[in-house]
Amino acid sequence: MRQRHEALTPDQTPEQRFAYTLRELRIARRYTLRGLAQEAFMSHSKVQKWEDGSRFPKHREEVALVDSTLNAGGILVDLWERATGDVSAPSRVSVSVPRVSDASIGLAIAGLQQAASDHEGTFVPARLQDGSVVFVALDRRDLLRGGVGVGAAAAFGMGAPEVAHASGLQKLKRPARSASAYSGTPIEHFKRARRLLIDSDNLLGPGRAIATVREHIEDIKSLRRDAKGSDRQALMELQTQYAEFASWLYQDLGDFTSAEFWLDRAFQWSHTVGDADLTSYVMARKAQLAGEKRDLVDVVDLAEAAQRIARPRSRLAAVARTYEAYGHALRGADSDSERAIEDVRNSLDRVASDTTPWGVWLTEQYVDVHRAQGLEVLGKHSEAADVFTAAIEALPEGYHRDRGVYMARAAIAHAGADAPEQAAAVGLQALTIATDTGSGRIMRELVRLDKALVPWQRQPEVSDFRESFSLAVAHEA
Repeated sequence: MRQRHEALTPDQTPEQRFAYTLRELRIARRYTLRGLAQEAFMSHSKVQKWEDGSRFPKHREEVALVDSTLNAGGILVDLWERATGDVSAPSRVSVSVPRVSDASIGLAIAGLQQAASDHEGTFVPARLQDGSVVFVALDRRDLLRGGVGVGAAAAFGMGAPEVAHASGLQKLKRPARSASAYSGTPIEHFKRARRLLIDSDNLLGPGRAIATVREHIEDIKSLRRDAKGSDRQALMELQTQYAEFASWLYQDLGDFTSAEFWLDRAFQWSHTVGDADLTSYVMARKAQLAGEKRDLVDVVDLAEAAQRIARPRSRLAAVARTYEAYGHALRGADSDSERAIEDVRNSLDRVASDTTPWGVWLTEQYVDVHRAQGLEVLGKHSEAADVFTAAIEALPEGYHRDRGVYMARAAIAHAGADAPEQAAAVGLQALTIATDTGSGRIMRELVRLDKALVPWQRQPEVSDFRESFSLAVAHEA
């Protein structure tokens, strides 16, 4: 039976605008009222009253949970803040995009509808006429004046034909692969190619690698048809590793839907391989991705599942515990987060000799960065900024893109600590790396920074950052 929709007047009050937008987002995401309530762990009657406008939510955390469930990018949280005047709430439930205007809601919902039906959907940041920034689906760029800005195009790989047409790769008829075509073995060939792609990703970003990675996955599938015994098993393991890498590239590009898709494939294939370490690592990556999405529900559960799969006291157990720490911070559980970080720190010497190839980047600096990330969402901005700064200075050479991600997050912490000049200076460095590498993760953090710096927008340093950032994003017509 079709649900009856009460008449709403979104232009009359902020509360009605919230109810109207909640309904439109729910429909765009193809949820029933009862289904949304179950996913958000709320009563059906509460969500129904929010949507029909008879009751307005009292708690920001509840709104953030529904926003996260709908992948709304902070739209509902923003509308709640505008209706209540509560814009100073602690950032433990921070969202990935800044305030949106009424006009932007239609753009955002259109983007959500596109993403719901297109797993290749990629979003670019666009500045609206009111100065705010939202993420808009690529096929909506006809709504934007002058196309996508140079920085935005670079940051989302639009300048690379192989990215723009990645979804069409499978439509091309390609000759079958033959193992005899390789001087060594095809397994070694694709292993070397994967290592090179990983190295180039950190310097050049995800856009240039995605098409190649997906092509190699198809090549490996083709080789598996004729392979036997241990070769077939090794190819399946390699295919799983490539799928996990594809997920990472999409995650860095900012396309979380495709990232989830490839992680799911990697998780399924890892069970076929029978490699417990690989399965544990993929599960830990699921927890990491949930953290990137600021999912208040799944991060800790996924991280704990990864620890159950991992060998006791192993490096992979410590990796998963690191992501668990951030999940606790997102939930506001300060002591649980610090305890998890301390456990990981105490395990570093022990796990250094672990022979697994997964999680070799688990260093003191990596743990510190995740501790800083947790401190920032808990509202401990000054402490987070100090920890970020020290960790960034200690990063080894070559971590170009990762340095940009950490710099963008450090800049947000500086802004939260009322240090706008330092926030703007660090943000400009992160913006340079974003345009170098095409990292959507950096751009999403810089969107948050752009919003955080609004109170100081007349200061010269802040003005320089916001002007440079504005040139790097598209603009509403």
